[in-house]
Amino acid sequence: MATTDLPNGRSSAGQRPAAAGRDGAARRTNGAVVAVKNVFVAESSTFYAILGVTLFLVIFGVVMVLSSSSVEQYAKTHDFFGAASRQGLYAVLGVPLMLIASRVPARWWRKWAMRLLGAALVLQLLVYTPLGIEVQGNRNWIGIGSFTAQPSEVVKLGLVLGIAAVLYVKRDKIDNWKEIVIPVGAAAGIALGLVILGGDQGTAMIMLLLVFGALYVGGVRAKHLMVGVAGILVLLPFVTMSSASRRVRIDAWLSGCTDSNQYQDLCWQPVHGMWALASGGVFGVGLGNSKAKWSWLPEADNDYIFAIIGEELGLVGAVVVLALFIVLAVNMIKVIRQSSDPFVRTVTGGIMAWIIGQALVNIAVVLGLLPVLGVPLPLISAGGSALIMTLVAIGVVLSFARDLPGKHSPTPTNGSLR
Repeated sequence: MATTDLPNGRSSAGQRPAAAGRDGAARRTNGAVVAVKNVFVAESSTFYAILGVTLFLVIFGVVMVLSSSSVEQYAKTHDFFGAASRQGLYAVLGVPLMLIASRVPARWWRKWAMRLLGAALVLQLLVYTPLGIEVQGNRNWIGIGSFTAQPSEVVKLGLVLGIAAVLYVKRDKIDNWKEIVIPVGAAAGIALGLVILGGDQGTAMIMLLLVFGALYVGGVRAKHLMVGVAGILVLLPFVTMSSASRRVRIDAWLSGCTDSNQYQDLCWQPVHGMWALASGGVFGVGLGNSKAKWSWLPEADNDYIFAIIGEELGLVGAVVVLALFIVLAVNMIKVIRQSSDPFVRTVTGGIMAWIIGQALVNIAVVLGLLPVLGVPLPLISAGGSALIMTLVAIGVVLSFARDLPGKHSPTPTNGSLR
């Protein structure tokens, strides 16, 4: 049947004109473009700064893991790239998780905080089951076949979210220490107790930094925090001396490793770490040219990777790494200062204390300012659990940074999309 044009613009067959169809398609296309832009747009300059520094440190870490582990890996497996390949895989898994976390709104983290903490504590309990693995005297790992993980890294994130949720609920009673100490003390006490029971005092110290950082930024009075610090200082010697291995390590550190009988044992790692740093000079011996990594420095790709950085890249490289962590801290402080949400401020403060505090502790150990604690350098040292959970934690901060002032939203290209 033939069709004729009707006055209302439709054909006799009920078809819209081709121009109208093209306009609808254009609107749908423009809407899809704007939707995609909304997904990937950075909401503030702070978001860009945190994301950029994090990605640089992760890539730099993979390179340094390759450089510091290649000799040991070849000696064990005839594969120079074994440890670096694994670290690269962890980065490939962790970075997307960070980006996914950056899209989750603060209200979701607040709603699920206590559930996430509970799940993390259940994971930590698994180290005391047949799945638990003891590494260098610390029972803080679980293993399923060839897969191993450190649940305490998950506990760190769960703990900071849990503390922030408590402080958010108690925000009108923040000056009443009785309202805070019971729920926060219970959560932190259980988490710390499970980690210390496994013998990992280094991780427990980082968790203490996290707890006090979250409480301080969350608005708890300084005098109340000082009471907690005093209590910890009283208990710390008893906890430390309860382990023979920790006691002898601390004794060796206090003596400055001057006892020649300890050189082949307790002092081997810190002494060779200092030698590696000293041999780097100002500009280093060059990437890949470390001598300490030739089986002279234990854990060269993990706890003592900063010594290899200092040896190969010199004082300049070491200072750049330290400066990048400072930039990360400064931008997290911006999130704290610019946000009006007490939950956001508390979580960001706790994560900053965790990551920056752990970096400073690791560097202090390599410099001989602290005894050997077995704490890795965040985002750089080899290790899957630590890298992935650190990236997820930074993703949480990035999700907060999206709501800061100074966001740059894309402008719709069609009035109908406004």
